Amino acid sequence: MRFGGPIFNNPGDPDEWVAALRNKGYSAAYCPVAYGTDGATIRAYAQAAGAADIVIAEVGAWSNPISPDDAVRQAAIEKCQQHLALADEIGAICCVNITGARGEIWDGPYADNLTDDTFDLIVETVQHIIDAVKPVRTFYTLETMPWAYPDSPDSYLSLLKAIDRPQLAAHLDPVNMISSPQRFLNNTHFLRECFQKLGPYIKSCHGKDITLSDQLTVHLDEVRPGLGSLDYRTLLREMNRLPVDTPLMLEHLETEAEYAQSAAYVRQVARDCGVAMR
Repeated sequence: MRFGGPIFNNPGDPDEWVAALRNKGYSAAYCPVAYGTDGATIRAYAQAAGAADIVIAEVGAWSNPISPDDAVRQAAIEKCQQHLALADEIGAICCVNITGARGEIWDGPYADNLTDDTFDLIVETVQHIIDAVKPVRTFYTLETMPWAYPDSPDSYLSLLKAIDRPQLAAHLDPVNMISSPQRFLNNTHFLRECFQKLGPYIKSCHGKDITLSDQLTVHLDEVRPGLGSLDYRTLLREMNRLPVDTPLMLEHLETEAEYAQSAAYVRQVARDCGVAMR
């Protein structure tokens, strides 16, 4: 398994980028360049990553390609196509986005997110994105969410089947799907279900944690790894069954100190349960 996270104050050239990743002990990285970067620079980063045995885990295409606003929707589809092409060019494992939301907030909770019509719209939209780019080296993936498809392993499998494209794969963020006390309190079982059903399709994972407070009605909060109740032993053991280059990527923290604390926690759990992290 690979392990990585973001680099603060992004280094100015590929050699500095590699040095910064090595300094943190990361063997996986978020894409170091933006869409529109010239081809020579993209190739330089790809070559530096290969020479240093670093995988570029994912290119984010964060946008709302199912927005009810036609202008927003079309701009988001174009962004997804552009970033999928960038992922293919730089050799990233995947390009990732959420499916979107049927409202003004790109990742917001709306009743129409979870309808049959929206499911069909997601299928049509993702097919269009992949067919326009025809990626060869990378995969388009959908990040799991609490209030939008895919919101469960089964809904993810249904999307994979309906979209029916070989360059579509799964991106697993288990914390995003822990949307009830039942899943929180039984997250060991839920993690096993995720990997049992989605394992063959998983290309990248996000590493976070989650807490449940005793404040009514239900309050679930994302926290850094080690401060919540996600069963990291099970998460790491299940990830260890995947191809060795599958990355676990830290995200959503505000300071380098928090990333260092999170990385130390994850690595300690890995040592405790005998899982090798590259």
